Amino acid sequence: MRRRVVITGMGWVTPLGSDLDTVWQAMLKGTSAVRPTELFDAATFPTTFSAQVQNFDLEKFLGADYDRHRNASRNTRFALAAAKLAWQNAGLDKLPALDKTRTGVYLGCGEGPIDFEHFAITAIGAWSIEKNDLDMPKWADLAYQILDPIRELEQDPNMASGHIAALFGLEGPCFNTLTACAASTQAIGEATCQIRRGDVDVIVSGGAHTMIHPLGVTGFNRLTALSMRNDACQSASRPFDRTRDGFVLGEGAGIVILEELEHATKRGARILAEVVGFGSTADAFRITDIHEDGRGGTAAMRTALADAGLQPQDVHYINAHGTGTQENDKIETRAIHRVFGEHAKNVPVSSIKSMMGHLIAAAGAVELITCILAIRDKIVPPTINYSQPDPNCDLDYVPNVARKAAVSVALSNSFGFGGQNDTIIVKEFSA
Repeated sequence: MRRRVVITGMGWVTPLGSDLDTVWQAMLKGTSAVRPTELFDAATFPTTFSAQVQNFDLEKFLGADYDRHRNASRNTRFALAAAKLAWQNAGLDKLPALDKTRTGVYLGCGEGPIDFEHFAITAIGAWSIEKNDLDMPKWADLAYQILDPIRELEQDPNMASGHIAALFGLEGPCFNTLTACAASTQAIGEATCQIRRGDVDVIVSGGAHTMIHPLGVTGFNRLTALSMRNDACQSASRPFDRTRDGFVLGEGAGIVILEELEHATKRGARILAEVVGFGSTADAFRITDIHEDGRGGTAAMRTALADAGLQPQDVHYINAHGTGTQENDKIETRAIHRVFGEHAKNVPVSSIKSMMGHLIAAAGAVELITCILAIRDKIVPPTINYSQPDPNCDLDYVPNVARKAAVSVALSNSFGFGGQNDTIIVKEFSA
């Protein structure tokens, strides 16, 4: 028999805040975290707004441990804070003994943005001012002198995993996956598999990302993926609505503590939910587009249901990838119809990206925590800014107002650039 995997702790850093229940209540009220971008001067960009984490101070989360992590990049800082919250939420900070050789880290994190900008903008700016020529050897020499090696190192996507392992002294496996918008869902799914097969007993898993910087916004604008409702930014993220025109860029982190059931029970842990199903597939299509029939997402959901030993009618809530782009929402709806059949119109489907934007690599982990809270409180969050139905998107998207629902099983989808599709299913714990 495969070992059962439960979730015993969770924490997040989001554009709506970092306190678990404060953020949850804000979501249930349909609060938008979108505002004009403040992390850089975006006035001349096609999109001038985003969903930013506000007033973030890592030292408040880490206390005396802060000095060891003070050079971490912004996304790693989010991961550290969310991990500390999840660790405390699981009661691991009060555990007298933990076999840290059997405790690992598995994250889905993106690259850090600040240091790349430091290198590119500082070096090129200094070269253009001081050299004013095209002497590339001289430019390279100047860049070498300017580059801060620690700040450049902290840009690497695996740094968050390393920092978290160091923070808690974890000596088990330490991984990072970067599969775009599916990364943290994939990380949690693969971490679950590690515990199931007996590699470890506990894993800190989830993801973190920020792409709210000039290169990130420029790239997504050039892909025509971002909303450009600059005159009404708080209603710009409108998944499944007929007038949707792209997603809103967000940032943050979500972390869960995954634990083998017997290990959790022996230490008297509070069990929040059980991970019962995981599916991962590739579209094998175009790098920037989902296959039009939703074959990858369909396969991921079916694989997750089979892994969980569940039928479609057993699912009570779907937390959609729901980005707010024309193609994603239409094709995800199509995939849900293919998997759930007649039940598709009976199951509530919502997208919290309507409130806090798209957290890219961190999105899946934050959305999984949302599913756990929906199971806990028997209520599902709304899809806000929904006003005009789209005939291509004909499911129950819980428009604008949260809804009480008997949720015991929740499914969460994450689809990423490159054709990555990941689905994870959690259920209310029962011994």
